[in-house]
Amino acid sequence: MNKIEKLLKELCPKGVEFRELGELVEINTGKLNANAQDENGLYPFFTCDSKPYKINTWAFDMEAILISGNGSKVGHINYYNGKFNAYQRTYILSNCNKTISIFFLYFYLKTYFRKYLYLNIKKASIPYITLPVLAQFKIPIPPLEIQKEIVKILDTFTELEAELEAELEARRAQYEYYRNKLLSFEYLNSNGGGYELKTLGEIGVFVRGNGLQKKDFTESGFPCIHYGQIHTFYNNYTYTTKSFVSFENAKKLKKAKKGDLIIAGISENIGDVCKAVVYLGDDEVCISGDSFTFSHSLDPKYVGYIFQGESFLEYKKKYAQGVKVLRLSLKKLQEFQIPIPSLETQEKIVSILDKFHTLTSDLQSGIPAEIEARKKQYAYYRNKLLTFKKLEI
Repeated sequence: MNKIEKLLKELCPKGVEFRELGELVEINTGKLNANAQDENGLYPFFTCDSKPYKINTWAFDMEAILISGNGSKVGHINYYNGKFNAYQRTYILSNCNKTISIFFLYFYLKTYFRKYLYLNIKKASIPYITLPVLAQFKIPIPPLEIQKEIVKILDTFTELEAELEAELEARRAQYEYYRNKLLSFEYLNSNGGGYELKTLGEIGVFVRGNGLQKKDFTESGFPCIHYGQIHTFYNNYTYTTKSFVSFENAKKLKKAKKGDLIIAGISENIGDVCKAVVYLGDDEVCISGDSFTFSHSLDPKYVGYIFQGESFLEYKKKYAQGVKVLRLSLKKLQEFQIPIPSLETQEKIVSILDKFHTLTSDLQSGIPAEIEARKKQYAYYRNKLLTFKKLEI
């Protein structure tokens, strides 16, 4: 920062010029329909989605910034250098003039274009941004030496974040491998001292939730968990709840107690059918319709990990029913068989998997916490580095 501040005082003490994007780059659009993608294609195909698809033909061979021109991802920004193709509603920014670095432009657009977009977007049935509005977006033009230093610093942050994301992905794969291995029949036979095989219906009791809707939530009161929150908010286990209902409403709702699994009964994808959170709080909690409690005498986290395992996923693939919304019937849920090793083995498995869970999911001490800290640090420095005093002419 000190070096950049020194350069700003030395090279542009009165501020920097702001110019319209259309003066700085060529702006074109793609030519293809969005359905032109090919799963086995050789080249990126940029559409109005956040990630490119694949295609077997290329129309552009250049270094470019690509901006989604319409749809739910309008304004999303990509950078690419090489052969690619593009949807007709995707804007292609290329051939920067000699006053601006394409990487500096990329970082500036990523930082400030979305705010401009919200003020200028055309709000039709499908939101879109017009070429004239895009071309009028103002860009600061500090000297190239300063642009280069800013890009160098921001690149360091993005590279560090990418390394952490790769590390997280590797640890998640490792976690899944060991979770499936530790819960396998082979492991429990050879290292876990054997096991009994019983159905969920034999070892515990399911209770279906009732009545609770999101409109019933209150700021405080009796703790509750809605099935939708199991998909969007909760992880493996929880001691507290995000939401509450009135004490009067709680009297008529089904409840879960400490050690129970709370299971989301439905989902739009097979992986999340019967996704479960282990409840470890001391107080009872209300549960919603389309969810179940499962009460049992095993290690609660052990059963929770079983619900995440490969064998349960394969079982759901075989027996889950539905088209848009999938569910596993209570009868089939009760018939699912799980291995039951000794309590000591259950606790050993939980101890190992908990360490992986903390590393891959904990927002306080795991890799996600470090990624979040780096993102905040990056945002802070990005905003400082890309804020310029406007030159008064």
